[in-house]
Amino acid sequence: MCSRNILEAFRFAFSGLWYAWHTQRNTRIHLSIAAGVIALGLWLGLSPTQWAVLALTIGFVLVSEMLNTVAETLVDMISPGYHPLAKVIKDVTAGAVLLAAIISVIVGLLVLGPPLWARFLGD
Repeated sequence: MCSRNILEAFRFAFSGLWYAWHTQRNTRIHLSIAAGVIALGLWLGLSPTQWAVLALTIGFVLVSEMLNTVAETLVDMISPGYHPLAKVIKDVTAGAVLLAAIISVIVGLLVLGPPLWARFLGD
């Protein structure tokens, strides 16, 4: 039997996912792109290893986006006015998301590119 604390922990975690989905436009954009990648992967019949790489990559981007949301929210709470260090925190976390997204595009090209090439041009 699960303790109430574990159930509450899951409820809070799902609440965080729900918050990110409903308040963060970029989270919705990343999830929409991920849905397209998943559909493409299904169409291409990817191997389990390819799915694992894509799952990790998608997760990497989504976790980065959520940590960026946390950092921005925390900075806004602690420093509601402009502060140069607050800007650094927001810029660096946004840069981390951008880097994760760029890496995900590279991984996507490496994983999806060869089977797409073979599908359209033959072996």
